[in-house]
Amino acid sequence: MMNLRCLYCQTPFTLGRPEMLTALVIMNEKNQNHYDAHCPRCRRANSISRQRMELFFPNWKEAAKQQASMPAAPAADLLPATASLKTEPLSKSVKAATLKAAATKKNAAASAKPSASKRQRASKPESAKKTTPSKASPSKTNKTSSKDKKKK
Repeated sequence: MMNLRCLYCQTPFTLGRPEMLTALVIMNEKNQNHYDAHCPRCRRANSISRQRMELFFPNWKEAAKQQASMPAAPAADLLPATASLKTEPLSKSVKAATLKAAATKKNAAASAKPSASKRQRASKPESAKKTTPSKASPSKTNKTSSKDKKKK
C-alpha cells in the first residue's frame, strides 16, 4: 500500500498493491515515467513518479509474472454474494404466522397509552398558553411634550 495526499484538496488516500502493480506494468509497456493517481474526492490527477512506485513495490516484476500465469477466475466467483444464493418460497403456514405476528404488533401499538409528554400537552388549558403582549400604538410614542417643542 502507498499512502498519498492529494496535491489539490489535501485529502489522504491510498493506492493498493493491485493498482500499483497494474500501473507499473502499464508504465513499463508504454515507457512512461509517471502515473496519474486520481483523488477519490476531487477526481484530479496526482502525478506519481515511477521510482517512487518501484520503491513501494520492489518485486513488482515477479508479481506481474505470477499474475499473468494465474488462470482466469470462473464466472461463478464473479457474481455478487446475493445473486449466488438460491432462495425458496415460504410455505403458506409460515406466511400466515408472520402476517398474524405483524397484525398483533400493530394492535398492541394502537392500544398503548400515549407518552407522558403527549398527555401533558393534551391536558394543558388554553388559558395557560403564552401570549405576546400587545405593542403600544405608534401615535403615543411619536407625541412630544409641549416643553420639548418650546426648547427647539
